Amino acid sequence: MPRNWLMKSEPGVYSIHDLRRDGGTGWEGVRNYQARNFMRDDAKPGDRVLFYHSNADPPGVAGLARIGRAGYPDPTARDPKSDYFDPKASDEDPRWYTVDVEFVEAFPAIVSLDALRGTPGLEKMLVINKSRLSVQPVTDDEYDIVVRLGRGAKAG
Repeated sequence: MPRNWLMKSEPGVYSIHDLRRDGGTGWEGVRNYQARNFMRDDAKPGDRVLFYHSNADPPGVAGLARIGRAGYPDPTARDPKSDYFDPKASDEDPRWYTVDVEFVEAFPAIVSLDALRGTPGLEKMLVINKSRLSVQPVTDDEYDIVVRLGRGAKAG
């Protein structure tokens, strides 16, 4: 059974509209060990993704994606020209991992963080409880509620 994830990206860096244009992308540059472990160990093709715009006005869920490729070594960790270069990464110990994410749907309006906070059933959702993780698990119920908000008139 597919799992659900919330994955954060700053829209000025990479937005849901960029993902729609590209069709898919590697979720590179994650440099948090817990988020890395989720991508390396748990995210599988077909898993569902809430695409979250962070550092935005307003921050919130902008649309849906899915995992297209399971975790693999993040190539930016070995690229000295990359902002995400890690001199300790090697073929034997890549240290950092990424997944491929594919576009599914852009919501008509952002489901804002405030809307998430005010929606019954989302009280335990990590993103509204100050989790700074860029990749975090989401329950089936939370995913379904957010999708209903994103597709309905209550978004915003």
